[in-house]
Parts: sequence; structure tokens; C-alpha cells
Amino acid sequence: MSTASITNHDTDAHDHHDHEHHGNFVTTYLFTTDHKMIGKQFLVTGIFWALIGGFLSILFRLQLGFPDMSLEFLRPLLGGWLDDAGKLDPNFYLALVTMHGTIMVFFVLTAGLSGTFSNFLIPLQIGARDMASGFMNMLSYWFFFASGVIMFISLFIPTGPAGGGWVVYPPLSALEQAIPGSGLGMTLWLVAMTLFIASSLLGGINYISTVINLRTKGMSFSRLPLTIWAFFLTAVIGLLSFPVLVAAALLLVFDRSFGTSFYLSDIYINGEALPNTGGSPVLYQHLFWFLGHPEVYIVLLPALGITSEVIATNSRKPIFGYKAMIISMLGITILAFIVWAHHMFVSGMNPFLGSIFMFLTLIIAVPSAVKVFNYLTTLWKGNLIFTPAMLFSIGLVSFFISGGLTGIFLGNSAIDIQLHDTYFVVAHFHLVMGSASFFGMIAGIYHWFPKMFGKMMDAKLGYIHFWLTFVGVYMVFFPMHYIGIAGFPRRYYSWTNFEFANMYTDLNMFVSVAAIITFGAQFIFLFNFFYSMFKGRKASLNPWRSNTLEWTTPLHPGHGNWPGEIPAVYRWPYDYSKPGAEEDFIPQTVPLSATPESNLPHEQEQVKLEMEIMKDEEEVLVANESKH
Repeated sequence: MSTASITNHDTDAHDHHDHEHHGNFVTTYLFTTDHKMIGKQFLVTGIFWALIGGFLSILFRLQLGFPDMSLEFLRPLLGGWLDDAGKLDPNFYLALVTMHGTIMVFFVLTAGLSGTFSNFLIPLQIGARDMASGFMNMLSYWFFFASGVIMFISLFIPTGPAGGGWVVYPPLSALEQAIPGSGLGMTLWLVAMTLFIASSLLGGINYISTVINLRTKGMSFSRLPLTIWAFFLTAVIGLLSFPVLVAAALLLVFDRSFGTSFYLSDIYINGEALPNTGGSPVLYQHLFWFLGHPEVYIVLLPALGITSEVIATNSRKPIFGYKAMIISMLGITILAFIVWAHHMFVSGMNPFLGSIFMFLTLIIAVPSAVKVFNYLTTLWKGNLIFTPAMLFSIGLVSFFISGGLTGIFLGNSAIDIQLHDTYFVVAHFHLVMGSASFFGMIAGIYHWFPKMFGKMMDAKLGYIHFWLTFVGVYMVFFPMHYIGIAGFPRRYYSWTNFEFANMYTDLNMFVSVAAIITFGAQFIFLFNFFYSMFKGRKASLNPWRSNTLEWTTPLHPGHGNWPGEIPAVYRWPYDYSKPGAEEDFIPQTVPLSATPESNLPHEQEQVKLEMEIMKDEEEVLVANESKH
């Protein structure tokens, strides 16, 4: 696509960019329509929820690692959820597991990661004043905030928050009398998730519309940074899959409150049969996992996009296989929708159908392997700069490899049936999805912090944060593979009654201690983040010597991003260490005609077209000035 074929939306460059600079506190920081501030709102809210979700995991790891220990010292916090001996209530343990999974998957890795960086980077990297709809963007955050308030309230109600695992399978979640966590806590969970999905859909529509319609002059799809490709495809996945979860939740509400039987049939409570007949809980599983598996890539793709940008910038090399990376993301986007039933191999599905899903599951490893290969090839013989962001990106690649390899085991239906409800699965998805996506999020914060706040984070604290977290994650989740293969079941409140499990007492204690240390390491990041925000060293305009458009804005860009006209784009974003070039980076805004010494043969052909476009622009500018 030629540079002439992209239309520029910058019709009011000189009078639009500053229209909200002088708003009051409410319009500037709370109900703002500036995409950059909304991205920061998602980030700070996501950090808050990461602390809550991490703390809940520490509570149930204390129970698993030290099942005979009294938690009396936590009574001021947990109150009635401890019995007279100071032991954790089993119902509350299940609620902890449920809320931890919900918070980390949706509130941290979906809203905190995608909401932050899609909002912050899309207009800056494509050359747009703002999102397509600033009002919808503001609504997307406040729907998320309202969802979080309701979910937070559910932590403190007398019957406790939702129980039944983050997947909230019926019939446990459909019968209020089943356990305390199936009562009001489950109702609040369903309301909160409905609001959360509304937030995700508003954001997704905005991201897609912005990327398609508001690219600056010259920013063809073949010149988009891989971060934008990742955010764009993530929004497409969310837009197609999240409504299915709304349908699943709505039917669950009907079963809970209106006497329907979508998911219920032949249920007995205390020996008494319920009147519900004809439903099937497997229907819920199909609806949930049609969102649940694409959700894996809703949290992974943005992290992979961030990693592509960080690795290329800090390797001082062009990203290897740019088109292959895009094709692999497209392949992941398509395949993500047709592998959901590999979560249901133990549901009694037809073995022939299981073999089809097994085949598709193993195929999705191919585009994932392409991305890993391209990352490793970009790193190979690069002039590596080990910033904290670079270390976390390399850590992501490590988790993606080690966690992805165990996915091959679980993709095989015969093996998965044996491992499905064990800690092997917990270890797998925490490495390949949870930890990898979290590392991508942290890498993005370290990399774009100068653009967000105009300050630099402390690199030494960043290194300490990385090594404690990286080693800690492996210490937590690697041993889980072994106890999972041994048959150690997930979601069990206590394993002391299992004779075979007693040999893993020390290993469980080790995992719990490692989890506490890893969680504690995050407070180093928290201090670095908030201290640097106010007291950090002032950043330069382009501290990482990067090529993408966001580094061409002022240090503290106003609402509108560029004070004058939006710069045009003349090249792809990965011209690093180009032979013949004076510098080891050439920004996208530098015309090819300005770098004849480093142009490749096909780029020399584009110079003629570029000169014609610039000549036409000068003629239009002269004509406009003569009119005035």
C-alpha cells in the first residue's frame, strides 16, 4: 500500500490538540476522554487488583503448605472464616481460589494489560489524536471500575465471595443452597462480570475502529508496529468471544432465579430430588470455554506484541520475520476459536470429536513456535542492551517455551484425562499464560514509563525485581509439575488424608515459601513505580532510541498528542542497525530520501514516489497560504 493511499484525519491539527489541557481535576484525571490518562487509570487499577489477587493466593498457599498451622494471626482480617482452632474454613478456601483466578485473568491480565497498553499506545503509535470515541473510551474504564467495586464488595459479605472455581461450573454455581459461595457472592460475581464484559466490548470496538480509520499519512498496515497488530487482533478476539460468556451467565441467572433448567437435571440435595430436568452442565462448559480459550490469547497477544517491540529495540536489530509474526498472530486468532473443547476431554465427549480437538490443539503450537523462533533469532548476535524491560521480555520467552512444552502433554486427550484435575494443569497455565503475560505487562511498564510519566524508573531496582520474580516463578510452578504427575489434585483444601501425598509435604512447603518471597518482590516494583513517578530522574524524549511514533511527541504530550501537525510515516518501525546508516536507528518519520546511503534497492524505488507526494503537499500548502 503506497503512502498516498492512506488518508490523514488531521484536519484540525492546530486547534484540536489542546482542547482539554485546561480542564479541572475531574475532567483531567477522573472523567477524562484522553486515551493516555485512561490507559493510566487502567494501569493503576490493574496494579491494585494484582495486589489483591496475589494476596489471596498467599492465603491459600499458607493453607496448602502448612495445613496444620494456626492462622490465628490473620483473624483481624479473616474474622469468621477461621474456626476456633485458627484453621481456614473449607468454603472460604474455595472462594479464595475462585476470586484469585477471576481477578488475575480478567481484572489484571485482561483489563490491566490490554486496557492499559491498547489505550495508551494505539493512538500514539499509529499517529492519531485520540481514540475513535473518547466518550466510549471513558465509559469502558468506568464500567470496569464499577465491575471491580462490586467484585470487591463481594469479598466482605457474610456468606463470602463466589465459590466453585473461576470457571463457576454449574450445578454448584446454579444452586444457591449448595455452598455459602453459591449465594449472594455468586450473584455479585455474575453482575460484576457482566459489567466487565460491557467494558471490554466498548474498548474493543474503539481499538478496532481507531486502527482501521485513524492511521496517519503513510501508516499502512505493513508499517504498523507489531504491538498494534497484537492489540488489534486481541480486540477482534474479545469482540467475538466475550458475548458468548454473557449468554452463559444469563442462562445461569435464569437457572438460579427463575426456575429454568438450562444447566440442571436430576439433582438431589440431602436425598431430595429437585424438579429441574432436561438441562446439562456440559452446555455451560461449551459456552464458557468458547470464551475461555480465546481468553488465553486475549491476555497473551498484547504481552507478545509488547515483547516484540522491546526485544527489537534492545537488540538493536530489525525484528526477524515481521510478516511471519503477523501471519502467526492471525493464525492464533483463528485457531483460538476452534480448540475450546480440549478443556473438556474429561466431560465424556465422543472420542472421535476429542481427537479432532486434539489435532487442532497441537496445530496451534505451530504459530506459537514461529513467534518463539523469531524472538530467539532476533536476539541471536544482537547488540543486546539489558534494560529491565528487556530482561522481563526474555523471561516471557522463557516461560512461553517451558509452559508451552507442557501444553503438548495436555493437548493429547489420552494424557490429559490423567492429568486434567491435577497440579500439572495449574503449573502449565500459570507459566504459559499467567506468568508470561504478567512479565509482558511489567516489561511494557518499564519500557513506556518515560512516555507515561516523563520520568525514568530506577534500573537497579528493576534488575532486583526481575531476578527475584523470575527465579521465584520457576520455584513456585516447576515443582507443581512433579506433584501433578504424581496425582496431586487441584482445588483440594487439604491433602493430609492422602497417604501418597505425605511424601510431597516438603515440596508443598517449598512452593508456598517461594510464593511468599515472589509476592514480596513485587513491593520492590511498587516502590520503584510510585517513587519514580514523582521523584524519578527526568526522561529524555527518546531514551531507548526507538523508531516508533510515540517518541516524537513532547515529553508530556497534551490531549491531542502532537502540538502541530501529526508527522507522516515513511518506513516500517524496525530499521535498526541498518548498513550504511549514520545511527543504529532510523525513526519512522525520517523520509527514505533523507537516508540514500542506507536504502535498499526496493526502497530507492519508493523514493521517487515519496518525492512526488512531498511535492504535491508543498503545492497544496502554498495554495492554502495564498488563499489566506
